[in-house]
Amino acid sequence: MIVIGSDHGGLNLKTALNSYLTRRGYEVTDAGTNSDASVDYPDFGQKVAEAVIAGQAELGILICGTGIGMSIAANKIPGIRAALVTDVFMARMAREHNNANILVLGGRVLDEQKACDLVGAWLDASFEGGRHQNRLDKITSLEQKYNN
Repeated sequence: MIVIGSDHGGLNLKTALNSYLTRRGYEVTDAGTNSDASVDYPDFGQKVAEAVIAGQAELGILICGTGIGMSIAANKIPGIRAALVTDVFMARMAREHNNANILVLGGRVLDEQKACDLVGAWLDASFEGGRHQNRLDKITSLEQKYNN
């Protein structure tokens, strides 16, 4: 299961990615927004991140105008590793090296085909573990240190 959310700046791309993910056989939960009316991206970043942390979805995708705000908001939730990507290499590395559980995209900077390519690369990649797990453990230690 994948949970997907956007603000108004990512709505069109979110709609396209919903279709793409469904065609690929994924079950998708749409966390909103479903209107082009202005909304606050942290609200949707929080919804998606909390769904991933709670185990309601294995992975999440967030989209705002540039992706920057969503990535900042989602990464405030302990246990979230939200990666803002702009090319296929970054998308693949987000999963292979960082085990990103949320992919973040910019709805105003990516076209539909590029976004589908990025999502596909991320979903097709697998976490490599090993030395990368040691680094993720250090990130977890930082979260614990500063969230207590």
